[in-house]
Amino acid sequence: MADQDLPPAAQPAEPAQPVLGRPELRRYSRQLLVPEWLDAGAQEKVRAAAVLVVGAGGLGGPVLTQLAGAGVGRLTVADGDTVALSNLHRQTHYSLADVGRSKAEVAAARMQGLNPHVAVQVEGWLTSDNVNPLVQAADLVVDATDNFATRYLLADACAATGRTCVWGAASGTSGLVTVFGLGLGLRDIFPDAADELSCEETGVLGPLPNLVGSLMALEALKVLGEVGTPLCGQMWTFDALSGRSRILQLRPDRGKASSFL
Repeated sequence: MADQDLPPAAQPAEPAQPVLGRPELRRYSRQLLVPEWLDAGAQEKVRAAAVLVVGAGGLGGPVLTQLAGAGVGRLTVADGDTVALSNLHRQTHYSLADVGRSKAEVAAARMQGLNPHVAVQVEGWLTSDNVNPLVQAADLVVDATDNFATRYLLADACAATGRTCVWGAASGTSGLVTVFGLGLGLRDIFPDAADELSCEETGVLGPLPNLVGSLMALEALKVLGEVGTPLCGQMWTFDALSGRSRILQLRPDRGKASSFL
């Protein structure tokens, strides 16, 4: 039978249009060379994802930069703070000219300039009024905040909606990263952090939040792209003075935050 006599259902299909255009393929070419990333179709999954990043400071800056660079489709950055001179030693995504400006707005503009294929939305402070809608609109949440009042507010919303949350902390010379979800949340591991101090009180070495934030971004990409084994039920800990890291197995009510920091 000649090709023109084939019934309609058997006609050769037109080639499918690629999900990623040529500019994106060039932009993401190096991570597309990673077999695990390519085989999982991770780039398409990341491109279709929406991520809420709460905090645009020392942790949130590298998170936003890496996720925008990697091609996450939609980023929402929530932070009502303004850039201060004392931020600049660690929050190197800001410059001296940004002092006094909105962190969220400056960070969003930087991310949009870094990757125009990413849609970036700006929110102010996270509150009891906006936390649930913001969490529900996201496929993944990243807690890059610096106080436990906001952390608990965000954690409760994630628990109520079943959202996975990438969590990190940096204080003094210590760093922590984990992924909360699957029945294990922040309150299970840190039931009482009333006495914990912020980096404004304890200080922090500048490179540390950038290191922790980059690992948080990596965990977020693993979750979104369904690649590798995220730190679910585990906590990565880092001592900047010795350069040593450990992976702890997490169990509910294991201890207060001070037992890790």
